[in-house]
Amino acid sequence: MPTCTCTSERGTIPPESRAAVAGAITEIHHEVARAPRYVVQVVFADLEPRTIYLAGHPVETGHVWIRADIRAGRTDQQKREMLRRLTTEVGEILGLPPESVWVYLSDIPGPTVAEYGRPLPEPGQEDAWFAALPAELQGRLKPIR
Repeated sequence: MPTCTCTSERGTIPPESRAAVAGAITEIHHEVARAPRYVVQVVFADLEPRTIYLAGHPVETGHVWIRADIRAGRTDQQKREMLRRLTTEVGEILGLPPESVWVYLSDIPGPTVAEYGRPLPEPGQEDAWFAALPAELQGRLKPIR
């Protein structure tokens, strides 16, 4: 958590830009929401042309929708900063204006989500949660923390 699904018409987010987009999303969540990097997931969903509609009309190419399911407990200020940075930084990577990057932050209580086989903690409790993981798993996650 967070799980961010980037939906766009095929070709809007080229394969060679995906690592940069995923990296930006990861760093924004890490820096602003204080989420450990090892819980930030980014999924890309490509849709065929004329499968995204707005007001009953097909959307022009060059739009991206990011649905970010995040753990509840972030402040409004953190959310505003994430929205600002996501629209701006993802837009810059893709050569799109911020108004073409739509972002939806959806709060989900941490304990209702399981990652790495365990319910997630509340924000701020990640260190104790990490310490309770098996040593082998901690070893795999430490480099991406």
